[in-house]
Amino acid sequence: MSKDQKLSRRDFLKLSAASVGATMLATGVPGLAHASGGGTVGTGRGTIPAMLIDISRCVGCGNCQRSCIEANKLNPTTEQMQGLSAQTYTFVEQHTLEDDEKRWVKRQCMHCIDAACASACPVSALYKTPEGPIIYRPDRCLGCRYCMASCPFGVPRFEWQNGLTPQIRKCMFCYQRQQNGEQPACAANCPSGALKFGTRDQLLQEAHGRIASNPTHYVDHIFGEQEAGGTAMLYISDVPFEQLGFRTNVTTRALPAYTWDVMSKLPAVVGSMAVVLTGASIVTRMRNGKDHDHDIPPWERHEHNAEADE
Repeated sequence: MSKDQKLSRRDFLKLSAASVGATMLATGVPGLAHASGGGTVGTGRGTIPAMLIDISRCVGCGNCQRSCIEANKLNPTTEQMQGLSAQTYTFVEQHTLEDDEKRWVKRQCMHCIDAACASACPVSALYKTPEGPIIYRPDRCLGCRYCMASCPFGVPRFEWQNGLTPQIRKCMFCYQRQQNGEQPACAANCPSGALKFGTRDQLLQEAHGRIASNPTHYVDHIFGEQEAGGTAMLYISDVPFEQLGFRTNVTTRALPAYTWDVMSKLPAVVGSMAVVLTGASIVTRMRNGKDHDHDIPPWERHEHNAEADE
């Protein structure tokens, strides 16, 4: 190997640093926008459709669940009616407190502002609409169930009973009804006033107002205002949320942001590894070429050098 072909350790390090820098510039790391559509997390969160659920006003009549089944043309079995399922998008959960008082909690998709399920779906089968609700497009679904694993509230259900074309099933916030200017079926048919439909800003203002006007009645917290980065379903209660089965350890940061923290660094990491491995390969080949003469017996070196000169 000629003198011009030799690569010093210093030159190799310079080349590696320059290549890594170029890789980072080319990929835009770390100055890229967050995932979930490439926009700013939480854009337009105040005007999205939302629902205020006042647990202290719920009488456990189950009308919201029946209205949901009718509006979505579902056909649940008796067993499926006992919780969220592929045929039950809304479920009224009963809780008995220490003093034997009852409270009922309406469960359904929380329609997170920055939804982990939509972010995790590799084919956008679960899709955050421009208006806000998270809807499902079955024609795109691969059946990977990443959405189920990523949801911090454990909502999406897989349609195990359908072996031919199974789907992910969950509340879609009556998206078509909203498009037609109607309220979601559950809110439209709640007789006790426990459910109120509106924009998120309006409902947050009302929720804070109810708590402030009756602080001895309500817990000073709106579940969904900050949890998982904020949700469209907002709960207020006269009983601590942990006594009602709520996950009180949910992060207040949007979950797709955690994914993006990792994914945004991958191009630079991969680029760095490629440069380092390529450089190591070059150095190894150069050393092998330099040391090759030492592997040749003395009595054959003259003949080997003569062949190399030719």
